[in-house]
Amino acid sequence: MEIDPRRLRVLWAVARRGGVAAAAPLLHLTPSAVSQQIAQLEREVGVAVLDRGPRGVTLTEAGRHLAATGERIEAELTEARRALSALTGRVAGPVTIAAFPTAIAHLIVPAVRALAAEHPAIEPRIVELEGESALRELTTGTVDVLIDDSEPGIVPQPSGTVSVPLLADPYRVVVPTAWQRTPGGLADLAQDPWIVGPSGSAVRRALDRLADEHGFRPLAAHECIEFPAVLALVAAGLGAAVVPALALAGGRPPGVAATSLSALGGRYLSAMHRAYRTGASPAVAVTVTALMAAGRAVTSVESSEVERT
Repeated sequence: MEIDPRRLRVLWAVARRGGVAAAAPLLHLTPSAVSQQIAQLEREVGVAVLDRGPRGVTLTEAGRHLAATGERIEAELTEARRALSALTGRVAGPVTIAAFPTAIAHLIVPAVRALAAEHPAIEPRIVELEGESALRELTTGTVDVLIDDSEPGIVPQPSGTVSVPLLADPYRVVVPTAWQRTPGGLADLAQDPWIVGPSGSAVRRALDRLADEHGFRPLAAHECIEFPAVLALVAAGLGAAVVPALALAGGRPPGVAATSLSALGGRYLSAMHRAYRTGASPAVAVTVTALMAAGRAVTSVESSEVERT
């Protein structure tokens, strides 16, 4: 019996993603091509590896055994790439990086530039993705590295993943310069309009927490999630806002003043990747290293910004 190990990887992907169509993006194949590979595997081994029902597919006992073999082969290939990179000093291959817009602009872009100079055989692919969908794509294999932003104790780290700290991103309160006044404390803004994030967003939780601590309920005049749009509304004089310092890393737009209010808390940015018995692949490892360097550079810029404020 001859078994093509490439088809075991296809079966492993179907098992990991929970279906043929869901496995296709991970394998860079069409769903039809995935089905053809599974059918060919079943002809090779002489037994069904999938139970095909009206609600989708599940693995047969033989399928589970072969999928586990495919997973072990994938782990061995990762180790082979690592050993080859150590011998040759050359790191190559595709890496899919997912993040939210501010992280793409201020962390991923400089990291990709560094990778192009130091490891030109790396093939980065950037995807704007965050939240639960991003975590799902990471754990099921479509995304290799995910930049996650979280507050301590809010969202538990998914099992089977490794998290590498990139930077602490403190919150800042910004106000329109047209208000022509400097708040001495957060309570001084209790009667003013606020530009808030959607319910459940990190900045919305931060504002609600700070308002509770200072004994007022913020007037949510406008709701917006993307920080460039938030800052544009502040610049137009429409309200104050809580934003992470990273949103100001490119400089404050005209009409926006960053207050010197302190003890506002913050979020923590980390690079997450899947955990393997032998560690991250060389391509993932050098990508995370480049992101860490970008994080250190941003931290330096943020420190300078605080000193000027």
